[in-house]
Amino acid sequence: MVEAPLILGVETSTRLCSVAVSRGMEVLAEREADEDRLVHAEKLHGFFDEVLKIAGVSYTDLSAIAVGIGPGSYTGLRIGLSAAKGLCYALDTPIIGIGTLEVLCAELQQRSAVDPSLELMPMIDARRMEVFTARHDASGQAAEEVRAMVLDENSMRVPIPVLVFGDGADKAEALWEDHGHVTHVPGVRPMAAALCMLAHRRFQQGAFDDLAYLVPAYGKPANLTTPRRGA
Repeated sequence: MVEAPLILGVETSTRLCSVAVSRGMEVLAEREADEDRLVHAEKLHGFFDEVLKIAGVSYTDLSAIAVGIGPGSYTGLRIGLSAAKGLCYALDTPIIGIGTLEVLCAELQQRSAVDPSLELMPMIDARRMEVFTARHDASGQAAEEVRAMVLDENSMRVPIPVLVFGDGADKAEALWEDHGHVTHVPGVRPMAAALCMLAHRRFQQGAFDDLAYLVPAYGKPANLTTPRRGA
């Protein structure tokens, strides 16, 4: 009997720093930190060691490493992908990049069954009243490309029932009260455990990413400014 793949999952696209290890569809261990400041750089590698120790496995036992590739925080995505790539290179292990909106949908589905008639709109905070989002069907399949959207009283006037969730939706909680077709599900975050479940399916399909060319999907260009002359 072939043993199920052992996958290390890394999710750092938001303020949440989440790491998990799974054997097939079973999560063996997970750790996360969600603080007011970004703690990914100081927590991530320690979390790697901790989840592997709890699971009773070693780095060399890993079948693949899965990482959330965004959209989301520029800094968080760079830290997570760099760490995942470094491990894959050192261990000669495949890498699997998973979109963070897809992870949010998987996390929602793990909480409870989703009515198939509903549309899903996972939302990731993009500062101020802007979010990264894309319409998904109830199974979590994307129906459009990821886009940046400004939330206001007119942005979600939709004719069909929609679930909105993620930290982008949570910051606009008061807005959803005026939208009859929109239901807000609070507290949904892109957990590494959900990412591992998606990565297991990708592993079974042999759908790995190219280690050299996998890059973050930031959602929009970085807001760079040119220094003033003499500054």
